[in-house]
Amino acid sequence: MSETTAATTVPYASPASRAGNPYVSEPQDYDAILLAGFGGPEGQDDVIPFLRNVTRGRGIPDERLEEVATHYRHFGGVSPINDQNRQLRAALEAEMRRRGMQHPVYWGNRNWDPYLEDVVREAAAAGHHRILAVATSAYSSYSSCRQYREDFARALESTGLQETVTIDKVRQFFDTPGFVEPFAEGLRTALAEVTAEGHDPEQIRVLFATHSIPSADALRSGPEELNLGEGGAYAAQHRAVAERIFSDLRADGADGAEATWELVYQSRSGSPSTPWLEPDVCDRIAELPAENVTAVLIVPLGFLSDHMEVLWDLDEEALEAADDAGLRAIRTPTPGSHPRFVAGLVDLIEERIAARPPAQRPSLTELGPWYDVCRPGCCENARLGFKPAAAGCAP
Repeated sequence: MSETTAATTVPYASPASRAGNPYVSEPQDYDAILLAGFGGPEGQDDVIPFLRNVTRGRGIPDERLEEVATHYRHFGGVSPINDQNRQLRAALEAEMRRRGMQHPVYWGNRNWDPYLEDVVREAAAAGHHRILAVATSAYSSYSSCRQYREDFARALESTGLQETVTIDKVRQFFDTPGFVEPFAEGLRTALAEVTAEGHDPEQIRVLFATHSIPSADALRSGPEELNLGEGGAYAAQHRAVAERIFSDLRADGADGAEATWELVYQSRSGSPSTPWLEPDVCDRIAELPAENVTAVLIVPLGFLSDHMEVLWDLDEEALEAADDAGLRAIRTPTPGSHPRFVAGLVDLIEERIAARPPAQRPSLTELGPWYDVCRPGCCENARLGFKPAAAGCAP
């Protein structure tokens, strides 16, 4: 990736990031870390208000939201994502303290309490004005990157702190060792298990699952000049990581590593007339017996932790589809608070503080290391266009 300088400056950014270079070259003394999450309800009464937040501006009536609410109500109206982020925050703090880093770690959500606006205000009141954010999403797309950046900008503007607080963001970490290795570890274990049960590798299918997004948004994910094809950076990043995982397993002679893999999608929503990325995970599972497949391993490659899209869409719906198809099925773990994942996130924080050159940054695919500062026009929402956003060049 080129070291070109952007024509525009970066709003809401630290001095090290303001010029808009893809990779910062000036160390930055941040004074707080912000773990930015999606948010989730913590009781039955929270479910519909939470879903209204998620779908704000789309005019979706409550009766349609209630169809999705049943997933949360199945678990008592409580999304596991908040507790998982509390655990991740604690693990980040512990690893940072182990390395002698004294930065406070704040946690704020886009769609539920604690809201980003409140957390930014709290940080500023405590005297922390140079914030480095870690978003709980590894890939490039509107919903997994730019929307977080828009929410950072909104939080600064709505609190009136846009002139006194800066927010930068660590790079997308889809192909960093700390993110990839826990998936590889889980898949290695699952492959060994099903091969020990007598399933031939040729009869094992590995489905790398991620959240589907509108095809138009996928096409716009990542910088346009990379020309990464129909699914944009979003699909390309997932494919590159899956290929690397299998390449390493095969090089190590792992049991079952001769199995076939493919990328599938889940959790689509919105109008059926709007094209979204396919194939759907459940649709593919239903087709596998006709392809002489006897075991399916589902790797939730697009997700950091076991939140609702994993617990419901995979553990309930996809595993039920596998049972209906007569397939042996295993869903492998997400990184969660895996020590390697936590250490990898702290590596990213240290990397950004020190402004390490790209050649010294760990990355397991040819697509990385990804940019410190998102490029102009990156990850546009096809329906809404561009809104003000932090941590990236203005389009």
